[in-house]
Amino acid sequence: MTSSSYPDKLAAMESGALEPNDFSHLDHVGVAVEALKKYGFFEAVSRYADGLRVLTEKAGVPEKFNATITFASMSLIAERLHSGEYTNADAFVQENGALFTKAFLTEQFPDGRYTSDVAREVPLLPTDQFLHH
Repeated sequence: MTSSSYPDKLAAMESGALEPNDFSHLDHVGVAVEALKKYGFFEAVSRYADGLRVLTEKAGVPEKFNATITFASMSLIAERLHSGEYTNADAFVQENGALFTKAFLTEQFPDGRYTSDVAREVPLLPTDQFLHH
C-alpha cells in the first residue's frame, strides 16, 4: 500500500464507491489517518464512521459496524498523530498498524462491553465506572 492510495480510498469511501474487498485492516488505519489529517477530529470521525457503515452494508454485514471500536481507534490514531512525527499515512501505518488489534480492545475493554449491541451504536467508555446503576 502506498500513501497515495489512502487519499484515493478516503475519497472513494466518502463517495460510496469503495468496495469492501478493496479495504483491508491496514487500509482502515491509513484511511483514518488521511481523514484526521484532512478534517478536524469530530468531522473525521463522522465521515469515517459513515463510510464504514456503507461498507458494512455493501458487504451484507451491517452488524459488523461498531461505534465503540471506530471511536476508540480514531481517538488512538489522533493521539498518536499528535504526539508523533509522521511524514505520511504509510509511515504511521508502518509504525502503528499492529496496535489496532483485538488485543488492544480486550485490554481497554476487559469486560467485553465493546462487543455489545449498544457498543455498535454508541461509543462506550472503556469501563462502566462512570455509570450509576
